[in-house]
Amino acid sequence: MEIDLKQEDGTLVAQVAGRIDGNTAREFEDTVKSAADDDVGSLVIDLESLDYISSAGLRALLLIAKEMWKKEAKFALCSLSKPVSEVVELSGFDKIIPVHPSQAEALASFSE
Repeated sequence: MEIDLKQEDGTLVAQVAGRIDGNTAREFEDTVKSAADDDVGSLVIDLESLDYISSAGLRALLLIAKEMWKKEAKFALCSLSKPVSEVVELSGFDKIIPVHPSQAEALASFSE
């Protein structure tokens, strides 16, 4: 798993590649949470290059989302690959976490 963190229009963007599974979920969660400190008002997790996400990965996403909501920060997922999109939809996570087709659309949603 690789995580690339950058600032885009005042939003922290985490681009994740590879797999988020039982072996990498904790590292993913810790890395994103520590990067999304109190100064971060919005976070987009870009999953375009993510090949696989397990239940442990979904749990990590939910814990990150809860942390952002607790800080009253905006949070969204974007650019889900087909296999990841299917898992997110089947689990119902797309009903509780905003999912956008592209990073640009996710970023634009924060300015609405």
